[in-house]
Amino acid sequence: MKDLVKKSAQIRLEALLSICKAGKGHTGSCMSVADILVELYYGGWIQCDPMRPGSDEQDYLVLSKGHAAPVLYAILADLGFFDKSELNYLGQEGALLTERPNVKIPGVNVSTLSYGHGLSAAFGLALALKMDNKPNKVFAVLGDAELQCGQVWEAAMAAAHHHLDNLILVIDNNKMQTGGLNAAVVNIDPIQAKFDAFGWKVVQVRNAHDFDQLYEGFSKAHAISRQPVCVWCHTITGKGIEFAEGKIGYKGVALSEGELSAVLPKLQSLV
Repeated sequence: MKDLVKKSAQIRLEALLSICKAGKGHTGSCMSVADILVELYYGGWIQCDPMRPGSDEQDYLVLSKGHAAPVLYAILADLGFFDKSELNYLGQEGALLTERPNVKIPGVNVSTLSYGHGLSAAFGLALALKMDNKPNKVFAVLGDAELQCGQVWEAAMAAAHHHLDNLILVIDNNKMQTGGLNAAVVNIDPIQAKFDAFGWKVVQVRNAHDFDQLYEGFSKAHAISRQPVCVWCHTITGKGIEFAEGKIGYKGVALSEGELSAVLPKLQSLV
């Protein structure tokens, strides 16, 4: 777990530097999902081979909240899917790394742009794998505000109908979106009751910045059979940046040079 804490600090640092060099990005949203993605990739849940991107033996991750791509890119670069120098050119014309996930990037399984589409793509992947009797897992990581999209619930209904126990939905529930608190924009609660009603098994992680709790949550998710699983993760926007934690104003912006300078020493000390 100590190794994962160090790795998380490293990934946060590299994602922040990438966002700041680009001059645009979603700092708060990236920080809220960082620990979840670190647990998935470094905790042994996602099987993938940087030397064989796109291998039929891999597990699949669909980052539906595509605005958090800088964190995913930092992880993929660290694993060796592409050179870390690419992180310096995020979103630039002609660069490998686009602002949102793109299948042309090694290690990216699904291109995601519009919110709410990721679970449908993950459903399609999971159903195809089931039809071919393959053991691969599919993980879909959604921002909580995506639950306001009707397409999410269409996919949820279809996944339960087909008993897709190879599909694991992860909700980054930081309880806010760029327009304000979720409860004020369109209330998404009660999450547990909704997924129960749609035929899913729900595993709740009350502190998804705690790697012990994340490990326990994904362990339970992997043990479920005959139905898809929702890992409901409670997170904090801007986690790891003290002055940005829980602040809506930091969700969709890059840090200033001064703010970045204030954050770097602490993150560097944890790496």
